[in-house]
Amino acid sequence: MNYLRLSLLLLGLNLSSFAAVEPGEEAPDFTLTDSKGISRKLSDFRGKFVVLEWLNHDCPFVKKHYGSGNMQKLQQEYTAKGVIWLSIISSAPGKQGHRTGPQADADTKDKKANPTAVLLDPAGEVGQKYEAKTTPHMFVLDKDGKVIYAGAIDSIKSTDSADVTKAENHVRAALDAALAGKPVSTPSTKPYGCSVKY
Repeated sequence: MNYLRLSLLLLGLNLSSFAAVEPGEEAPDFTLTDSKGISRKLSDFRGKFVVLEWLNHDCPFVKKHYGSGNMQKLQQEYTAKGVIWLSIISSAPGKQGHRTGPQADADTKDKKANPTAVLLDPAGEVGQKYEAKTTPHMFVLDKDGKVIYAGAIDSIKSTDSADVTKAENHVRAALDAALAGKPVSTPSTKPYGCSVKY
């Protein structure tokens, strides 16, 4: 916990209104129902690397990464290496990006996406617990359940799919380092995208 957070805690202020889950901290546990109606608990994946991806298929920034095949390629490559990939939809009912289970499954099929599961968070409780600000907003967790990366998917804030190949992919860099047993060189960046529609 950094000095600012400790000071706020001592002052009795609500930390959640100041800072998101930070690298080095234990990722808050949660249980959500996935698109197929199965209950998924984050702590059940202890012992494996985990990616949390905040998702809204109606967001132009998300469309950039799915339209180019970038997100699906990452999902396929790293789940094949044993990484758990959880796409989380925190859009509230009636808001952009909200999906029922069958709708989320249809999106996954249509986009040829490859997550381990798509988790539904219509009340926004998990999104707010992590202070997920954008779609996409990415978190990478180590085998002990600690956050080792939090922030943007890559280094170029745009909706142009042509920028995908020019950008440094922060999620790839974090996973490659972690899988090689090395520290993540850039553990946090500012996320970009559409605001999460709580």
